[in-house]
Amino acid sequence: MRVVRLRAVIVRIAWRALLLLSLGSGGLSHASAAQPMLAFAARIAGDAARTRIVLDFEEKPEFSIHYISGPDRVIVDLPATAFGFPADQLAPRGLFKDIRYGTMGEDSARIVLTAIKPVKLVLAQTQANENGGYRLVLDAEMTTREEFAGLMKSQSWGAVVPDVSQAVPLEDGAKDSVFTVAIDAGHGGIDAGATASVSKMPEKTITLGFARMLAERMNKLPGVKAFLTRDDDTFLSLSERVAIARQHHADLFISLHADTLSQKDIRGATVYTLSDKASDRMAENLAARENLSDEIAGFTIQSGPPEVADILLDLARRETQAFSIALADNVVKSFEGQVGLINNPHRQAGFQVLRAPDIPSVLLELGFLSNPEDEKLLMDEAWRSKIADLLTNAVDRYRGRSLVNGG
Repeated sequence: MRVVRLRAVIVRIAWRALLLLSLGSGGLSHASAAQPMLAFAARIAGDAARTRIVLDFEEKPEFSIHYISGPDRVIVDLPATAFGFPADQLAPRGLFKDIRYGTMGEDSARIVLTAIKPVKLVLAQTQANENGGYRLVLDAEMTTREEFAGLMKSQSWGAVVPDVSQAVPLEDGAKDSVFTVAIDAGHGGIDAGATASVSKMPEKTITLGFARMLAERMNKLPGVKAFLTRDDDTFLSLSERVAIARQHHADLFISLHADTLSQKDIRGATVYTLSDKASDRMAENLAARENLSDEIAGFTIQSGPPEVADILLDLARRETQAFSIALADNVVKSFEGQVGLINNPHRQAGFQVLRAPDIPSVLLELGFLSNPEDEKLLMDEAWRSKIADLLTNAVDRYRGRSLVNGG
């Protein structure tokens, strides 16, 4: 840590010297009045759902944020600034395909972030550094085309916006009375998932068909609105699935899967909740395989949002986890005696898709496509209808109890 701080100090001193030299040997008094702020370091991390950019400054910068379409861009306007960090520190990644920055005149500078899809800043804030100076933190999240258009329409180009923080990451509690359920059909697009041992049907087709049936059932409940994270054969990264759920203000997240195992005699439904420590080896291996879905399309777990504990709020996650466990218990009780369950049907593992800090989430393995009996049931419409009804009843009971308990 001391080496990093020393390097930052050396960079700042070197850049200050260069700035003074560039202003001429006879203008020290003029330089002290006109010299720009120094941005001496930068870093970027994230994926196609959420990306964080951090710039380190000697002084606290004021800034303003604007949105432009064609292509979709986020504009960060700053006072006169010297960008004294290597270009590779702010190389495009995650949500952004191009990043440019430079002076706009004697008194201003600009950063232009060109996005791969509609985007919004959920955090734009200056924070004091422990070793002096300040950092500008920008957290970008994918959004809908409609919301991006709304951001452009409502913005004011004249306003300076210091320390703006929006919806990070919990809502203010002023939710509507609708109980919203995100139903996530596992896999999709280039990621076919598992393959049925007899029919050779891909998991992505099975989960989507069941997700549609389940949403139809749940939407018949008064006060409940269910929606699909994907309604066609589209690839979504794991973090995109979570972001879509949060953007719809989901109260529950249910991810549907039908995996395969090397042990073909194992069968039955399983409900998983999130835990950094897997409950057993099978759960650990299954989570590792599901988490590899992103790599099929070129994403990696390592490219996920930085400083997760800071962004996702550990306290909120712990409270949410209790609700997730309650939901899983309701599902298991609903299935008992009605549907075949694996031994120890509620298990835990580090599934990336269950990491929303503010949405109770479960992953449901409907059965195993490696087992001929399970595959036969998964292809049976009457059986799928029964499962959909049992799941809907479980969610309805969970909703009633969570409302009574203030959840």
